[in-house]
Amino acid sequence: MQVPFRFHVSSTAIALSPISTVPLWEYLARNPADQTPTIISNASHPIAIGANAPQTACPSTFSPYLSVELTHKEMSQQRVVLENLSPEIDGGRFMPKRIQGQNLQVELDLFGDGHDVVNGHLQYRHSAQRKWTSVQLRHIVNDRWEAAFPLSELGVYEFKAVGWIDHALNWQHELQRKVDGGQHVDVELLDGIQYFEHLLGCVKGKARKTLEHWKSRMADKSQYAAAVQAALSDELHAHFLAHPQQRFPVETPLRKVWVDRQRAEFSAWYELFPRSAARETGVHGTFKDVEALLPRIQELGFDVLYFPPIHPIGRSFRKGRNNSLTATDQDPGSCWGVGASEGGHTDILPALGTLADFKHLIAAAHDHGMEIAMDIAFQCAPEHPWVKEHPQWFKWRPDGSVQYAENPPKKYQDILPIHFESPDWKNLWNALRDVIFHWMDQGVRIFRIDNPHTKPYRFWEWVIDECRKKDAGVIFLSEAFTRPKVMHQLAKAGFTQSYSYYTWRVTKYELVEYLTELTQGPGKEYFRANFWPNTPDILPWHLQNGHESIYLTRLFMAATMSSNYGVYGPVYEFMVHDAVPGKEEYSESEKYELRNWDWEKRNKLTYVMTKLNAARKAHPALQQMHNLQFCTIENDNIIAWFKFDAATGDALLMVVNLDPYYTQSGFVQVPIAQIGVKAGQRFQAHDLLTGNTYNWDKEWNFVELNPLALPCHLFTLKKTQTHASAEDPSELEQFPGRFRFAEALGG
Repeated sequence: MQVPFRFHVSSTAIALSPISTVPLWEYLARNPADQTPTIISNASHPIAIGANAPQTACPSTFSPYLSVELTHKEMSQQRVVLENLSPEIDGGRFMPKRIQGQNLQVELDLFGDGHDVVNGHLQYRHSAQRKWTSVQLRHIVNDRWEAAFPLSELGVYEFKAVGWIDHALNWQHELQRKVDGGQHVDVELLDGIQYFEHLLGCVKGKARKTLEHWKSRMADKSQYAAAVQAALSDELHAHFLAHPQQRFPVETPLRKVWVDRQRAEFSAWYELFPRSAARETGVHGTFKDVEALLPRIQELGFDVLYFPPIHPIGRSFRKGRNNSLTATDQDPGSCWGVGASEGGHTDILPALGTLADFKHLIAAAHDHGMEIAMDIAFQCAPEHPWVKEHPQWFKWRPDGSVQYAENPPKKYQDILPIHFESPDWKNLWNALRDVIFHWMDQGVRIFRIDNPHTKPYRFWEWVIDECRKKDAGVIFLSEAFTRPKVMHQLAKAGFTQSYSYYTWRVTKYELVEYLTELTQGPGKEYFRANFWPNTPDILPWHLQNGHESIYLTRLFMAATMSSNYGVYGPVYEFMVHDAVPGKEEYSESEKYELRNWDWEKRNKLTYVMTKLNAARKAHPALQQMHNLQFCTIENDNIIAWFKFDAATGDALLMVVNLDPYYTQSGFVQVPIAQIGVKAGQRFQAHDLLTGNTYNWDKEWNFVELNPLALPCHLFTLKKTQTHASAEDPSELEQFPGRFRFAEALGG
C-alpha cells in the first residue's frame, strides 16, 4: 500500500497527525503494510521512504527527523486511547537515565469511550532479552495510570504500555452494581460463562478445578447465591487481572531507558595536575608521585581522581606562565595542547612516566577505593601526528595555516580545532572513537570531555553509543559551560554527567531557583548536574577574596545539594585565590606551569571535606539529588534543605549561613511528617560535622550559625520514643560544637 505524505524538515520527531507523534522509522516498524518504498520530494531533494530505502537517500542538508502528516484515516475497532506517557524525551528520540537497582516509574493517560472498564499492562525487557514481562497498570486519578519495573542490569531497557477494554472486568463491575441495587442477575451470570472459558485455557491444577466448579454454578439456578458469590469474589477478580483477554489492544510506541552504574549518580571528584604532584620544588611530577598521594585523597573521602590531559604537549606557540604568548624552555605548556613528536592522544607525556606506570596507578587507585578519570580533549597542537598524516581533518586557510581555536575573548594559539565537516569525516569519527577505546582497554571507565559543545551532537551520540557497547559502565562528564539548551542537548545525546551553573549561583534566590529546575524540571530525566565550586579555568568572583567561610559553604552546598560534585585541588582546600585582574582566572595557573604543594597540610577545609565525604557514603539520602526539598526559614541569609531516602528512612537537614561576616539566625520549618514525627513528639537533630545533638519537639526550630566558627549544619533527624516537656531555654541552639570543633582542629 502506498501512503501519501506531507512533510517538512524538523529537528524533532515526526508528527503523524492525527494519530501520534513518532519517528518515521517507528511508524514504518508498526505498520509493515506501509513499507512499500515511496519516493516523495521536498523542493529539488528526493527522499526515499520505506523498508528498502537506503539511509543515504536523505540528502545531508535534511534533518534525519521529518515531520510527516498522514492524509488517510485508518479503520480500526480499537476503543482506548493511550497518551502522555512519561518519562519520554522528545517523542522517544532520546532515553531517560536511571541507575542500576532502581525502578522505572512510568505514567500515562489511559481511557476509553463510554463507561466500560479499561485495563492495561506495562511491558518491559532488557535489550538482550526477547521475552516481555508484564506489570499491571494501576489507576491513580483522572484517567492517569502508573506502573514500575526493576532495572537490575546495565544498558538499555525497552518498555511500552498496552491498553484495552476489559470485558471480563466490566462484566464483574456491572454485576456488582446490579447486585448492590437489588436486581436479579441470572441472565448476567450466563453472560459471564464466556469469560470462564478464556480463564480455563490459562490455568491448571487446583485453580482450574475451582473455575470449572464456578462455571457450572453460573447456569445452575439452584445455586444462584453461590454463583453470585463466586462471580463477585476477589479470587475471580485476581484471575481476570492475571489472565486478561485483550481484545483490540492499543500499544504505545516502544520507548527505552538507559541504566548506568551507581557512580553515574553518586561520585566525589578530586582534580589535580600530575605534573604538580612532586614533593621537590621545581621537579616535574610523575604517576609514581601521584600514587604516593592516594592515601591523602582516600582520607579526604574522594572516589574519582581526575587528571587533565596526560599526553605529549606541543611546542609550537606553546603558552608561557599566565597564558603568556612567549614560553621559555622551562615552561611545560598547556596540557590541553595535545600532540608532539612523542605522539598524540593515545600516548603519554614521557615526563609523567610510561603506560605501565599509568596502569599501575589505575590499579593502585582501585585499591584505595577510587577510579581514575581521564580528560579527553579532541583538539591538536600543530605537531600532533594527525596534522601531517591526516591534513584533511583540519580546516586550512588560503595562506596555508590552520585557524587556531578561539572562545572569545580567550584565544588558544597552541591548539588546532578538528574540522568535523571534513569529507573524510567517517575515518575521523572512527579515529576519535578509537582514542577512547584505547584508554578503555587500559582500564579507564570515566572520561571528562573537554568542550564537547564545539563538536557535533550527533558525533557524541554515536561515539558514546559505541563506547557503551564496549562497556555499559563507561561514564562521560560533559565540560560545557554554555547555553542551557546546548548543555541539555549534550545530556540527551548520552553524556552521563554535566558541569553546571552552580559555580555562579550564589544568593538564596539563585540557588533555590536553579536547584528547583534541576530536581523538578523536565531535565531531571536526563541531565545529571555535577557541582564544582572551582575548576582550573574558573576562579569565580566570590572566591577571590579567600574568605574561609565562603569556601566552606560552597564546598558544603556542592557536596550535599548534588550527589555528584568535585573540586580542583589542592588549590581549593588551600584557598588559593590570587586572580588575573578583572578575570575569573587563577594567577600563576597550573595550566601553564608546575606548582609544588605542601601535601601534608591540614586545615578546617580538609577536616570538613573528610566529614562531608564520610557522611555522603554513610547516608543514602545524600547519594541522590532529586529528593532535595527546600525548607522555609524567614531569613534570606540562611538557606535550608531536607533530603529523605524512603527505602531506608534516612533523613538529613542541611542549614547554611550565606553571610560570610555576621552571625545569622532564624526558625527553620522541618518536614517532621516525613520522618514520622507528630507535633509534641521529641526527635533528635545530630550534627555530623560537630558531633553535637539537639532535642527538638516542634515543626519550627531555632538555628543560629556563626560563619567565623562553622557556617553550616549537617543534621541527621531521628524520632525518639519520649515526649518533650517545656523546652529548656538552654537547648535553644547557638553555634553548635564551638569547643568540639576547635578541638578537632587542634585549636
